[in-house]
Amino acid sequence: MSEHKEFTEDLALYALGSLQPGERAALEKHLDECSACRRELRELCRDAALLAMSVAQRTPPAHTRKRLMSAIAAENRQTRTPKARVLGFLIPSLAAAALAIFAVVLWQRDMELRRQINKLSEDYAQQQAQLLSANEILATLTDPAAARFTLSAANTPPRPQGKAIYASNRAGLIFLATNMPAPPPRKTYELWLIPTTGAPIPAGLFKPDAMGNATLINPPLPANVEAKTFAVTVEPESGSSAPTSQPIMVGTGG
Repeated sequence: MSEHKEFTEDLALYALGSLQPGERAALEKHLDECSACRRELRELCRDAALLAMSVAQRTPPAHTRKRLMSAIAAENRQTRTPKARVLGFLIPSLAAAALAIFAVVLWQRDMELRRQINKLSEDYAQQQAQLLSANEILATLTDPAAARFTLSAANTPPRPQGKAIYASNRAGLIFLATNMPAPPPRKTYELWLIPTTGAPIPAGLFKPDAMGNATLINPPLPANVEAKTFAVTVEPESGSSAPTSQPIMVGTGG
């Protein structure tokens, strides 16, 4: 049946009852028009019947075995096709899943890197602020125009002392107190800048530690105010806008 080779495998599967419904309908339509294929189908059906009848034999007829083995081989090719189709479907799906997992991993890594960068940025900003504060302290301590005042209380051993380093051109002030007794309950110490003219200016609140030491660094002050001296008074814990008691320490420039 060389003129209709494309139907060879279909005829064998048809004889075995294994042809797919869609292909079966197409073949039956062809059989209605082709006597050669009808003869070939009859031969194949006869071979299939002989094979069935020869089950009890040790070996079926050689030509029957050959034709049926060819049909079985063709059927195997047909049954492998759906597997190939399944694999063809699964491979893109697996690739898409792998890409999705890879994208999630990259996203998580990106978020972790962003957190690390933000943490480094915060640490850097904090270090810069600390460096700026240290530079401001150093600038006040080394400013040749800074005036130094020593505050002390008379006849009180050990004598409380205070030292103020003030740079009026940059409103920088560093105040160090030693041997200070604890203030009365609900009270605090307040430092005052006494200008050459005008009313005293609040320069910060402080309470000494257990050793009697206290520090004020760069409290908010107006710039370019010339200081006549500094003084410390005892005030309410919230502080005062003007002294409410007599100074317990007063400084002299030097």
